[in-house]
Amino acid sequence: MPLYDYQCTKCQHIVEIRHGFDDTPDAVCEKCGGDLKRVFNPAPIVFKGSGFYVNDSRPKSDAGSSEKKAEPKSSGSESAA
Repeated sequence: MPLYDYQCTKCQHIVEIRHGFDDTPDAVCEKCGGDLKRVFNPAPIVFKGSGFYVNDSRPKSDAGSSEKKAEPKSSGSESAA
């Protein structure tokens, strides 16, 4: 069962409550008796290594190739009338 953080709306006290995904705990603050509101924390994601920047994902090429544009290919579904 996951552990969730809840914060009191009156005294700002934070408490952790363990309950199921579908459960809705009717909890009150243990200090002042105020209502508790769930606190959403950001996920701890760390990007390491290369490939996370725009300049890392582009192929290395010479300066002249940046001016070339790819020509669209015909789909072959056109019929001659």
